[in-house]
Amino acid sequence: MDEDHEKFDAAMAEWQAWQEAPWGRLRYAVAEANLARHLDAPHGAPLRVLDLAGGDGGDAVRLAARGHHVTVVDHAPAMLDEATARARARGLAHRITCVRADVHALPSGLVTGEFDVVLCHSLLGYVDAPARTLSAALEPLRSGGLLSVMAMNRHSAPLTVAVREHDLAAALAALDEDRTWARLFDAELRLHTAEELIPLLRDLGCRDVRHYGIRAVCDYVTDEERKHDPDYYAQLERLELALTDRHPYMHTARILQLTARKR
Repeated sequence: MDEDHEKFDAAMAEWQAWQEAPWGRLRYAVAEANLARHLDAPHGAPLRVLDLAGGDGGDAVRLAARGHHVTVVDHAPAMLDEATARARARGLAHRITCVRADVHALPSGLVTGEFDVVLCHSLLGYVDAPARTLSAALEPLRSGGLLSVMAMNRHSAPLTVAVREHDLAAALAALDEDRTWARLFDAELRLHTAEELIPLLRDLGCRDVRHYGIRAVCDYVTDEERKHDPDYYAQLERLELALTDRHPYMHTARILQLTARKR
């Protein structure tokens, strides 16, 4: 585990550059918009949010800016330090708390069943047993609370290879692959599909499962420079927001997002 968090810490600068790039901004903007559909706090009251493997606070600062209280849990100290610095820089330190812990062994104070929202974003790709991780994510959530799960979509892999690398043989092979290599963090990454994860969530007692796709178009546009143009990016974001819950586009989007309610 220590070696794993050292990889994440070492990649900090490159990771932050990725977050600021158009594709990184789309990932956070569309995820936030999808979450906003379900954040129905009575009378606009702030919600208690638990962000598992929340890293440097990319999701947390957006939710805190909406007035919610977010606890970020991660095992990488440099990531948590950056999340704390980011919260202070944006005047959100009073709304964001950082805790260093393993998501499968949360401190007793967090496993109280009192959180309104739990985020399990970009975590399943690094675990061997997704059902165990999803069960751990549900434990701190109150009855009726919202779980948001995000993972790399296996359906997108053959398309990405064919379009971006023009390697049709590799694209054909990717049809049967459930893993890839995350260059940024120098780690093997497991790919998932909504069709596999939705039954797991239902078996764990979740209801009202919703499926969204993130970056349904962006990753298949190979002109990276054009995405940096503000006008083009604005159009791209509008298109991504329009496609996020439309069939069949969420099935081939680069990232899948599922939201569900705990029974």
